[in-house]
Amino acid sequence: MIFLMLCLISITEVFSASSTLTYGSQGHWGPITQHSILLMFGVAIVWFVHSIPYKWFRIFAYPLLLTAIIMLVVVMLMGAISGDRVNGAARWLTFFGVAFQPSELAKMAVIILTAAFLSKGQTEDGASQQAFKWILGITFVVCLLIVPENYSTGALLFATVFLMMIIGRIQFKKLLILGGTLGGIVILFVGFLAITPDNTLEQIPMGHRFTTVKHRIMNFGEEKVPAAKYDIQGDGAQVAHARIAIATSHVIGKGPGNSVERDFLSQAYSDFIYAIIIEELGLLGGFFVVFLYICLLIRAGKIAQKCDRTFPAFLVLGIALLLVTQATFNMCVAVGLVPVTGQPLPLISKGGTSTWINCAYIGMILSVSRYTAKLEEEKEAMRAAAQLEAERVTEGFDEGVNQTDASAEETLSEAQTAFEPGMKEANNDTLME
Repeated sequence: MIFLMLCLISITEVFSASSTLTYGSQGHWGPITQHSILLMFGVAIVWFVHSIPYKWFRIFAYPLLLTAIIMLVVVMLMGAISGDRVNGAARWLTFFGVAFQPSELAKMAVIILTAAFLSKGQTEDGASQQAFKWILGITFVVCLLIVPENYSTGALLFATVFLMMIIGRIQFKKLLILGGTLGGIVILFVGFLAITPDNTLEQIPMGHRFTTVKHRIMNFGEEKVPAAKYDIQGDGAQVAHARIAIATSHVIGKGPGNSVERDFLSQAYSDFIYAIIIEELGLLGGFFVVFLYICLLIRAGKIAQKCDRTFPAFLVLGIALLLVTQATFNMCVAVGLVPVTGQPLPLISKGGTSTWINCAYIGMILSVSRYTAKLEEEKEAMRAAAQLEAERVTEGFDEGVNQTDASAEETLSEAQTAFEPGMKEANNDTLME
């Protein structure tokens, strides 16, 4: 239901926010028709992925990671050699006229493998040193390939993996050292950007995004200016119009389809769609969207609690953390709490690759949910069988109370023994405590 509600909001708001696309294509229904078709394929992806047993996701992760790394390298080479970039960044590959973003595949592979290594590496004292090394190595390689073209995606992926390592019981000392080291690197990098002239930054190899990042950080850190003097034509145009949209929304908004700022925001249907949602649906609509993502995270936590094994639990939590963290990034950008980044709002913003990958994430969550539901049914069936056998024995042997208890326990033990080997063979990972 959470997924369907997000899709409904997506269709309504993308239809309204795609005015610039409608003007460019000279077709009123073209953009929303395309988006609706993508969502319909997305629903099919959800149904297909949810029918796959969760144990197969770990097997698919290795070829998925290799494919994503190769595609990321190709994208970087294409951008460096041919200069084939969109908005100053090379992030897409085109197959038969369809643009594809390899970083989305890479994020999925890293999340699955992180869950797998945390699961295999569980000990009485927490996750093993080997698991920490493998997770850090894979994440470092993938982020190194993503960051030159998309800083925010690299930061989002690493933040999600870091949260998963906290949940996966990686030693706090290691996480503290890792966080402190990366924090120091970020501070040095921002300082380097601040003191280096733009002309020098543009001449640095693989530094074509340095000036963009510098201006976004510097503009965000500048002293607040009066609304009458705000830059609505230059670099601050997107932020300015997003704030105008929010400031004119009030509690109930202007109503669906009545946005004004959608005509001035270049990414109204993607990066800044949350501002359009608030403008049209008001603060209530904005809070409702936040509520849906919170419900998604809570629901994932409940599914993880029902798992009897660690891999599906870590997988569900990792996916939910990735989606909710990305949504938080997007919404914070729209309301001016963080510098501008290029992160779409999951399952709401218009997109191709990201929409389908997010639908696959929902399918994975539902796959684990289906497994936990089946697990509950099996346990309930065992309890019912044991209780029925205990009642039968009690009726036949009223005088043997102790014998009855032993027989009931033996029946339950036999049922569990028959059930467990198949489960262990199907799911070769650590049992939940």
